[in-house]
Amino acid sequence: MNISSARQYFYKEVQQPDEYIDLARAALYIAQEEYPYLDLEEYLNALETMALELQERLPQERYPLKIIQTINQYLYSDLGFAGNQENYYDPRNSFLNEVIDRRLGIPISLALVYLELARRIDFPMEGVGMPGHFLIRPSIPDMEIFVDVFNGGDVMFPEDCQELLSQMYQQQVELKPEFFPVVSKRQFLERMLKNLKYIYLNQQNLEKSLASVERILILFPDQVQELRDRGLLCYELGRFSQAARDLETYLAQSPNARDAHIIRHILSQLGR
Repeated sequence: MNISSARQYFYKEVQQPDEYIDLARAALYIAQEEYPYLDLEEYLNALETMALELQERLPQERYPLKIIQTINQYLYSDLGFAGNQENYYDPRNSFLNEVIDRRLGIPISLALVYLELARRIDFPMEGVGMPGHFLIRPSIPDMEIFVDVFNGGDVMFPEDCQELLSQMYQQQVELKPEFFPVVSKRQFLERMLKNLKYIYLNQQNLEKSLASVERILILFPDQVQELRDRGLLCYELGRFSQAARDLETYLAQSPNARDAHIIRHILSQLGR
């Protein structure tokens, strides 16, 4: 499949209401721009097979903690999935096909595998965008347990989250409900793409960074910061007409932005 076809399928998938988006399929469309010959059905079938194997291991008494323990045993001990501690910023950590093949990932991509397996065994879970760390939790009202997918599926309670946040900020942190926002499917895909965006920026691969920004804007067309970044990347790549359009739109929407003077200078160089 060529890049434009993968992009079109991604666009079509994410135009649906959020609850109908197939998260694994959308993530594989993201990967397909990097791996044009990727067979989506092969990896969707791999998830189905894993879920069937997991189903056979589930305890008769399906208490949430027992189910989580069973998923953890299967995913981390039996299959050997792990967080890539040694090469966290390897872009392969963000592509679902590579995560399934290599059994390595980062929090967002390991969370995707975990969520997809949980959904297939009828144990729905959801992503939680805690500051500085991505967690998942069962979609059960008033049940405050979290799973750290990057660290072997460690089960965390609110006091564990508080301790982690206090360590991160090097001061005592009081837990607030806004620290645990549920992440929608579009937001989930946005996080995957932002990881790729910054990885490729650090590698000076502007074309691939731009491709990530373009797909973020498919998800959230009104994100003015991404519109600015698309303009800046187009400017660096010599696509001056698109750069001018994006940067002018950015200034029109954010005339008092901190970087407005820089954007105006770039536009003046473009004769705008």
